[in-house]
Amino acid sequence: MQLVQRSKRVLEAHLDNSSVRALSGSMVAYEGQISFKSAGFGGGEGVLAGVKQRATGEGLSLMECSGAGVVYFAHDAAQVTVVDLTGDTLQVESEQLLVLAGDLSTNVTFAGVRGMSTGQGLFTTTVTGRGQVGLLSRGGPLIHLEVNPQYPLVVDPDAFVCARGALSQSFVTDVSWRSAVGQGGGEAFSLRWDGTGVVSIQPAER
Repeated sequence: MQLVQRSKRVLEAHLDNSSVRALSGSMVAYEGQISFKSAGFGGGEGVLAGVKQRATGEGLSLMECSGAGVVYFAHDAAQVTVVDLTGDTLQVESEQLLVLAGDLSTNVTFAGVRGMSTGQGLFTTTVTGRGQVGLLSRGGPLIHLEVNPQYPLVVDPDAFVCARGALSQSFVTDVSWRSAVGQGGGEAFSLRWDGTGVVSIQPAER
């Protein structure tokens, strides 16, 4: 089983009597003998995942694609990127997750309110294990920003896509930032990352 970037906006999953989990409704075509079923909400297993989904309002709905053949995935013409995990952990903004392939476990956490005017939540899916993750980015390809102890990174939560490495996340309220964009449309907070690692952002806001 392998994820291949077919084009800037289409991801292929090559299945050999194996399976992948993907964002519900993201399958645009398939070849071979493939079956599809619901795979829950990506917040863990069983009853706990369902309770967490209802409590947080998290909308990450996954489907499982199994069999032998090729499945093509895309979503809202967003650009796609494949990230390889070798036992490490990836923190992903849940709306940016497209495909999970391999021995990967997930957990969803609520990170806070993203926008002052919309009241939308920021949900982070923690992906751990060995395998591949297909990510979505809007406005162009992912931009990878390095973080080191001397230079912490502050990002707009609407632009944040994922983070990996020995990083800790905190929230900062930047009054000047909010004043520049207007109190009605400003962010409730910004995301600050400290430590050593890489944070990936998209060149567009959600």
